[in-house]
Amino acid sequence: YVKMADTKVISLAEIEQHNTTESCYMSIHGKVYDVTKFLVEHPGGEEVMMDYAGKEATEAFEDVGHSQDARDMLDEYEVGTLPEEDLAKIKETQTNTAPSAPGSGSDGSLMFIIIGVLAVAAAVAYKVFQ
Repeated sequence: YVKMADTKVISLAEIEQHNTTESCYMSIHGKVYDVTKFLVEHPGGEEVMMDYAGKEATEAFEDVGHSQDARDMLDEYEVGTLPEEDLAKIKETQTNTAPSAPGSGSDGSLMFIIIGVLAVAAAVAYKVFQ
């Protein structure tokens, strides 16, 4: 798959207009993707993708730890890039919301911890009440 040289510049404001299952855009690492056709194929489910419909999704994409195959698939859905001023806004936001201490985690890792604790509690309850 070869990208054309004339890459379209798409602003965050324009991406925000594409936040439905009929038209779903998101940006990851400064590139803009139309993932509408991928929604039903996403291994994590359409709902996960829709949480970031019309938004900047780099942190969420990286927090999940996608495979190289998933990263390679992005090329197929690329429709443009963010303008420099939007990239600067994103970088500023990420700097301002960086965890204050190492290991303080993010919403994604907290969810895995909660699920793990619930799984252990369920297993213990199952053994106790058998």
